Amino acid sequence: MFVGVFSCNFVWRVLFMVKKYIADWKVKENKVLNNDHCLLKLCLDEPLPEILPGQFVQVKINHSEHTFLRRPISVHFVNQKVRELWLLIQSVGEGTRLLTIVNKGEALNLIYPLGKGFTIPSENNKSNKYLLVGGGVGAAPLLYLGAFLKEKGITPAFLLGARTENNLLQLSEFQKYGEVYITTEDGSAGEKGWVIHHSILQKGAVDFIYSCGPKPMMMAMARYARQRSIPCEVSLENTMACGIGACLCCIEKTTEGPACVCTEGPVFNINQLTWPI
Repeated sequence: MFVGVFSCNFVWRVLFMVKKYIADWKVKENKVLNNDHCLLKLCLDEPLPEILPGQFVQVKINHSEHTFLRRPISVHFVNQKVRELWLLIQSVGEGTRLLTIVNKGEALNLIYPLGKGFTIPSENNKSNKYLLVGGGVGAAPLLYLGAFLKEKGITPAFLLGARTENNLLQLSEFQKYGEVYITTEDGSAGEKGWVIHHSILQKGAVDFIYSCGPKPMMMAMARYARQRSIPCEVSLENTMACGIGACLCCIEKTTEGPACVCTEGPVFNINQLTWPI
């Protein structure tokens, strides 16, 4: 029994070392976006491995006696040429609060890239219309996805929702890669309401939907997509403590049984999920 467990653990470690990286990244810029959000631009001295839209990193928290676990953060943007990685941070607890106040030049230790990303369209599907739907800070992975699609000759549309205009993040960046539609709950920008209520969805000219944000929003988008037979992928935000499938904190029920979101996701096709839609 002991030998079997040892062998399994050894194989797991080898696979992890081959596919994943651990490195100290230098903080190039910490840009305050509003009272609760910041944009971290990190750089590395060595060439970056392939990092795909929808993947995430695990960040070690510096200068904290109480934050032992790394924090999972979506990849917001990657620039391979200048070896730069962007992370969009929302301060919701001690760990993320400390990330919002890191200084330029400081080092952050990352495990990367983790998880399974979004499905990238093939050459035969370039003419299709792709809608990227995000809510709040959940829109973070959609910027890199939009840039990735644009590089492949596809101009997507973004549908971004937030509580107020002040909570809309990185709009000028999203506008570089496609047309941006907006909803706010208080009507301070764009159309008033939630993303599922936006008039663009009533036009029905969508061939594929990608979504990330609060679970109720993603479930509503999944329901909309299924009713119209539109393929749809969602990026789940389950609690992920380890990022490598060891702790089983992020289990999600799927049509094939329980799945670790950190390894088998975070991106899933809605047909894989058992959501009541």
